[in-house]
Amino acid sequence: MFKGRSITLKHLLISNRKHIGLQFKSDRVVQALVEKLPHVSWSDEFGMYHVENNKTNLGIIFNTFRGEVWINGNYFFESKNELNADRPKNVDWYRTRTLGKDIKRCPDEYLDKLEIKKYAENTVKTYVHHFECFLNHYHPINPEDINEKEVRQYLQKLSRDGRSPSYLNQTVNSIKFYFETVMGMPNRFYDLERPRKSTPLPKVLSRAEILAMIDNTNNLKHRCIISLLYSAGLRRSELLSLKLGDIDSNRMLIRVQSAKGNKDRMTVLSPTLLRSLRSYYVAYKPKDYLFEGPRNRPYTASSVVKIISEAARRSGIYKRVTPHMLRHSFATHLLEDGLDIRHIQLLLGHNSTKTTEIYTHVAETSFNSIKDLLS
Repeated sequence: MFKGRSITLKHLLISNRKHIGLQFKSDRVVQALVEKLPHVSWSDEFGMYHVENNKTNLGIIFNTFRGEVWINGNYFFESKNELNADRPKNVDWYRTRTLGKDIKRCPDEYLDKLEIKKYAENTVKTYVHHFECFLNHYHPINPEDINEKEVRQYLQKLSRDGRSPSYLNQTVNSIKFYFETVMGMPNRFYDLERPRKSTPLPKVLSRAEILAMIDNTNNLKHRCIISLLYSAGLRRSELLSLKLGDIDSNRMLIRVQSAKGNKDRMTVLSPTLLRSLRSYYVAYKPKDYLFEGPRNRPYTASSVVKIISEAARRSGIYKRVTPHMLRHSFATHLLEDGLDIRHIQLLLGHNSTKTTEIYTHVAETSFNSIKDLLS
């Protein structure tokens, strides 16, 4: 069958035309099959073969390699069905989605309250997931009949299963939301103990590592994504929500709308990034969102993770690198450059400087003045 052979499809932009990149390890069989493809060419810039991106060529690729070479489309297709149809757009998605037989659904009144309070999409997803897990654990019992002892037993089970303190706290929040906010019983579980919250230090990359990642991206779009996450201190969700009008090149600012906590804020626009964004706009012509996938749909979170992981690997960074590490690095590097912590707080959108102060624990300037005790 495949005998360990694989080929990875990549999106390439060559001479302002979309192409399918064909990336594979040196293998005579794969090489011979690739060279049989019609109008296939080699790109020195990207270091791979490529053909024009159209349905005919995509079909030819799959027919050519069928049964001989495994085709990895994770970097090419936005999702398994290319349209990312399962991504929840609003609370209504949870009302109509298909569930397995005998699976209890989150009550409509729960969803109504989330919608009225305009909770963020990620918060809705978290609350619904945890509350439905709780409901189905006590499947035969109506939720309003579940008592405090049973809630504690459920939390103990999660703890024994090795769930993190964060997971347990999210579960408590989802349960308290039902009884206190939906059912109007604020004193029902007011004394429910929460697990001790761990406070891990933020993981930070060096400037050299980040610049290496930017240099080792596949294309201009990926370069802009990594540069923007770092130079503006954005969360991944904030990057994906950016629209063309949010980039204010006159004031050199970026408007971040409806961020965490449903707050708006302004952050900085790098002059270096602006030049790249202008080139990106000419090449990709996004319609609404700054970064779009197929058919002008919003770019997906998984795509951003893959871009960063691949850039880190190409740069020789073998630790796990996440989008949020770029935001941590933004704050830490500004602190090391002497920017006031209050300004960093505003750029990050933190409610309090206490949250921002954690970066003092990892900034090099916090340790540079300490004398070497072994010298």
